[in-house]
Amino acid sequence: MTTLERQCCIVGGGPAGVMLGVLLARAGVEVVVLEKHADFLRDFRGDTVHPSTMEVIYELGWLEEFLQRPHTKLRQVTIQFGNERVPIADFSHLRVQCPFIAMMPQWDFLDFMTTRGRAFPTFKLRMESEAVDLIQEQQRIAGVMVKTPEGMLEVRATLTIGADGRSSVVRERAGLQIDTLSVPIDVLWLRLSRREQDPLDLLSTVRDRDVLVTINRGDYWQCAFPIPKGRFDELQQAGLDAFRQRIARIVPLFADRVHELRDWQEIKLLTVKIDRLRTWYAPGLLCIGDAAHAMSPMGGVGINLAIQDAVATANRLAEPLRRGTLTLDDLRAVQKRRLWPTRVVQAAQAFGQDRVINEVLTRGVPASLPLPLRLWRRLPFLWRLPARAVGIGVRPEHVQIKP
Repeated sequence: MTTLERQCCIVGGGPAGVMLGVLLARAGVEVVVLEKHADFLRDFRGDTVHPSTMEVIYELGWLEEFLQRPHTKLRQVTIQFGNERVPIADFSHLRVQCPFIAMMPQWDFLDFMTTRGRAFPTFKLRMESEAVDLIQEQQRIAGVMVKTPEGMLEVRATLTIGADGRSSVVRERAGLQIDTLSVPIDVLWLRLSRREQDPLDLLSTVRDRDVLVTINRGDYWQCAFPIPKGRFDELQQAGLDAFRQRIARIVPLFADRVHELRDWQEIKLLTVKIDRLRTWYAPGLLCIGDAAHAMSPMGGVGINLAIQDAVATANRLAEPLRRGTLTLDDLRAVQKRRLWPTRVVQAAQAFGQDRVINEVLTRGVPASLPLPLRLWRRLPFLWRLPARAVGIGVRPEHVQIKP
């Protein structure tokens, strides 16, 4: 069996894992990032790069090159509520380098960051490397066992980071306790072609008892269709044609292309859950991102929160990792800093799902625009509040470590 030794082993090549790996390598820490897939090309991932993330990239000195990657700029969020459009958030007033959300395929973001990471001699990325178990020695985590095309690999590390998402193998093998919040919805992901004459900013449509979120990905729309939890089988029994008609009724623009949904295999079910670990760490181990706190897709803020976790982790742990002085107090400090933002965001997501989306799915859209939304539409200065909450987040992190 082959053995690899690093100061830090990061399980999961998503936004949090890759960002942390690059930041640690930039600080001189020997790090390996393990990604179980052969590439980053996967549909139905979040494609939002938030202003706070671009602020981090700016602090690293890479923003100009990053913005050369294909993307579209979302400066304002509007919702089609019945037959009326309601502005919800205006990012243009944020005091940041990029006062907009960049809509960029996640694989482009990850490719950009890993390309930057490879410039540092202490950065290593292993694709097709799936962590299957933890190495435990003397009451601490000493690394991970990894399945690769060449056979099993033993990665030994001072610190193992679980950044492997909501179905984290790392947190499951470590036996960390999870608190779960009640979630009343699931989400179906699908894609429909985008035409040249389509609007750029079509985002969310609420009609009858349905909600459809539409994300511009250049030549196609990535769509999210919330449903009451556990109702996917019932939807399938009604038939694919009925589902197509339902989509066309919500967004009439799509009536001429719903036939592109040829079978149910093209419609992916995301079981929505919101949870968080009671303790994010153990000796030799730390979980961040969705591995520490699974988020709802609502607002697209999960990626932003995970990247902020990565920045905070690098700020706190780079120096003790490099010096070999890492303690449990260092790991505890990361959770202490990031727990409050996590609780605030998860509470906001739970409220939005329970009191907004679930209300629409069960009661439907009122005949006329509700009074709060009529007032909201007339007071543009209020649009800055959700823009800051979504675009910047709670307790934004900044790069503190020097290369």
